[in-house]
Amino acid sequence: MSARNPGMNLDLEWVSKVRVNTQAVLKRAQQIQACKLPKKQWQAAWLLKAVTCIDLTTLAGDDTPSNVHRLCLKATQPVQYDLLKSMDMHNKGVTTGAVCVYPSRVADAAKSLKAANSCLPIASVATGFPAGQTPLKTRLEEVRMAVEDGATEIDIVINRKLALTGQWQAMYDEIRQFREACGDAHMKTILAIGELGTFTNVYKASLVSMMAGSDFIKTSTGKESVNATYPVAIVMVRAIRDYFLRTGHKVGFKPAGGIRTAKESLVWLTLMKEELGDEWLSPHLFRLGASSLLADIERQIFYYVTGQYAAYHDLPMA
Repeated sequence: MSARNPGMNLDLEWVSKVRVNTQAVLKRAQQIQACKLPKKQWQAAWLLKAVTCIDLTTLAGDDTPSNVHRLCLKATQPVQYDLLKSMDMHNKGVTTGAVCVYPSRVADAAKSLKAANSCLPIASVATGFPAGQTPLKTRLEEVRMAVEDGATEIDIVINRKLALTGQWQAMYDEIRQFREACGDAHMKTILAIGELGTFTNVYKASLVSMMAGSDFIKTSTGKESVNATYPVAIVMVRAIRDYFLRTGHKVGFKPAGGIRTAKESLVWLTLMKEELGDEWLSPHLFRLGASSLLADIERQIFYYVTGQYAAYHDLPMA
């Protein structure tokens, strides 16, 4: 990942002055979606870029060590070797950005990746995911346990009540404690934008999270009714840009929830390039939280190489 974001003292004056022009945000999101997407070999190259930015995820109630083991193997070889060889990419170290699991499955992921001789990052959700409604002491201990078991990235969830009621100091203090509990592990802060109500709240929550030391801000848990949308992404990446211009610290962005098709991944890459520039087109500053996206990307790459589509069962499962 990129250099850590050290955060800053909470600037409530900056937060209080935030106003978001909803119509301008919606118009910009439409412009991004209307951008012409790359075709042929350029599309294949962008799809491989998207693969390297995926946090390959399993967050199901029936997760087992064998599920996690399969996920880790797929993450280390996300696209079939023969397809990569046809594109002369077989020796370029193409992997996903990380694997993402529940805290109780971190040790399983660490064991599988060690056996595969891989140093792929392990991300763990924590802090009472997805609702964030457990006591603070419990949430902090969950972070520490995940780090002890081998997690190198922690996806925390904010307490939405604090954001909805404007208790920005309390939210800042909580996130600072999570950051301390993470130690050397990078911290991604999930805003659960579907439960924040307004674009202005999303922007303010983004700012406070970055001021508190978040290395990434993330749209959603994937469990809300509204997850990653392009208008919300515009608001969040503009907050990232403003924070960078004010402090000089780069913060990453992770949309998650409902991202399923290769075409969507291309739109997300376009959004990052247009809004934040080429530097944010890397797994150090951009991740896609997804579980089924990789299968569709691999099918599109299969089509580029062979001229025909593979059935989903023809490709190794994640």
